[in-house]
Amino acid sequence: MMRLALVFILLLAAATCAAQARPSTAGKTVHVLSPPLAIPGLDRNRTIRIYLPPGYDTSRKRYRVLYMFDAQNLFDDATSFVGEWGVDESLDALAKSDGIELIVVGIDHGDDRRISELRPWAHPRFGKAEGDQFLDFVVGTVKPFIDRNYRTRTRRKDTGIAGSSLGGLMAHYAVLRHPAVFSRVGIFSPSYWIADEIYPATEAARFKRGTRIYLVAGDKEGQSEADHAQTVANVRKMESVLQRLKGRRIALKTVIRAGASHNEAAWRTEFPTVIRFLFGDPSRQQ
Repeated sequence: MMRLALVFILLLAAATCAAQARPSTAGKTVHVLSPPLAIPGLDRNRTIRIYLPPGYDTSRKRYRVLYMFDAQNLFDDATSFVGEWGVDESLDALAKSDGIELIVVGIDHGDDRRISELRPWAHPRFGKAEGDQFLDFVVGTVKPFIDRNYRTRTRRKDTGIAGSSLGGLMAHYAVLRHPAVFSRVGIFSPSYWIADEIYPATEAARFKRGTRIYLVAGDKEGQSEADHAQTVANVRKMESVLQRLKGRRIALKTVIRAGASHNEAAWRTEFPTVIRFLFGDPSRQQ
């Protein structure tokens, strides 16, 4: 899994260059916030990409909000690493089929800083962590800005967070650190391997009533059979921790998807199912 992370870092720059040659696939309701927002304490700025549901401009409704990491990969093939999630297309379809209408706020990753910004704890190989500062930026800067400038529902029951890989790790950490802010958590292919501290931190967490967590990974993630097995073992270990905390406070769904790899194509496929679980009508779910 470490090899996978290092390959990802090395390819980010190449992917950025290649993106310039690809046409945009972002929907009409996706826009890029300008100027970028400053990250307090980290002396850098970050681009925010926002998806608005169909009918936003012609209604007065307020909408639930999903915050997501790695925004370059969410909406647009032209800015993605190796393909986009299709978040805008999926949510346009879910608005019609299920009546699920969300605002999605995507926070760009920091290229070579991604591995420090999306990590809550220091690592002997990868150095210091900036996850607390980055998450404080999401909660203390990005969310207040979005709530001031868009028609949002601001309560925790209407607010979710999701991400994949290191972003999945940070989405998980977000509900531990800010349980009063986030109640709906989508954890895709989380990089638990880089943060053993996540298990005792979860065990000690005080989840609030109404928390919904969808935890998903593929059984073909990584570069080898050992990587595949370790990914599954890590997710099952976390499932066991969360199962002990289940009940009236947590609704949990864990999926090991057969044949799925560690990539945007797998997460794109899984995304509508995750959204239905997190934001759909619970009476229609098993």
